[in-house]
Amino acid sequence: MMSRLAKRRRRRAPDVERRIVSIADWHRPAIRRTLRTIHGVTLAFLFVVGLGPLLWLAKSAITPTQDTLRTPMALWPHGFDLSFLVTAWTETHIDHYFMNTVWIVVGCWLVQITVATSAAYALSVLRPRFGSLIMALVLATLFVPSIVLLVPLYLTVVNVPFLNISMIDTFWAVWLPAGASAFNIVIMKRFFDSLPREIFEAARVDGAGPFRLFWSIVLPMSRPIVGVVSVFAVIGEWKDYLWPLLVLRNPDLQPLSVRLPTLEPSTQLDIFLAALLISSVIPIALFLIFQRMFLRGSGLSGAIKG
Repeated sequence: MMSRLAKRRRRRAPDVERRIVSIADWHRPAIRRTLRTIHGVTLAFLFVVGLGPLLWLAKSAITPTQDTLRTPMALWPHGFDLSFLVTAWTETHIDHYFMNTVWIVVGCWLVQITVATSAAYALSVLRPRFGSLIMALVLATLFVPSIVLLVPLYLTVVNVPFLNISMIDTFWAVWLPAGASAFNIVIMKRFFDSLPREIFEAARVDGAGPFRLFWSIVLPMSRPIVGVVSVFAVIGEWKDYLWPLLVLRNPDLQPLSVRLPTLEPSTQLDIFLAALLISSVIPIALFLIFQRMFLRGSGLSGAIKG
């Protein structure tokens, strides 16, 4: 009995010691202080690199222009003024461009989620006859640079085939191309492939059709991956510049990412920095909202409870 316990301890000992710094070395004061110092310096460096520009923007957005130009790193040498944010929201019409951005992001998110979930469901759960060939073609599009597709996509939007209409200066010109995302389909399909097939078979035995299986079983189980795709879609469309610039020529329809660079030459620096702060804080808040809405709880809880 004692020999068996000794053998088990010998087998487990390498697993316990399998780390960069062994437990014995960690208990040495000099090594422990050195590692903690390295951890602290690394954390401070990441904090400065990651949040430093955003914190500087927040400080400069409520600082007069002269203070920002003369002492850019000083912390409000002549006080701060929150009215710059109000002025940026009203005089530069940030509220109007913000609503344009919201409509664009919501439409692109809905199109991307609809296309990605339905395509992944068909390829992973329904499994059509030529599903593997279709998936291979979808994967092949990932190797094509997006800039190469810019010209044919623009020509398609200018004159839609078979319909002979132009979607220029309409939100549809931004919404519909957003759905052609092979990356979303691939990651969604990989997640659907990992779902337990026993639940699908049980639902089919109970009489669930393809649509009921998709709506009541697959989607509730896929909330984590839907949340990930949603975050990518919202952040990506919020900061997109080139495509909205090409297809939305009317300034009244353009989002913040397009209008802010054009407003910079005719806007005071303090007002422009306040506008940049508003446009930067909003996607951060949206990210937190999406994370809390879609990534909380277990992904299987909805289907099991249903």
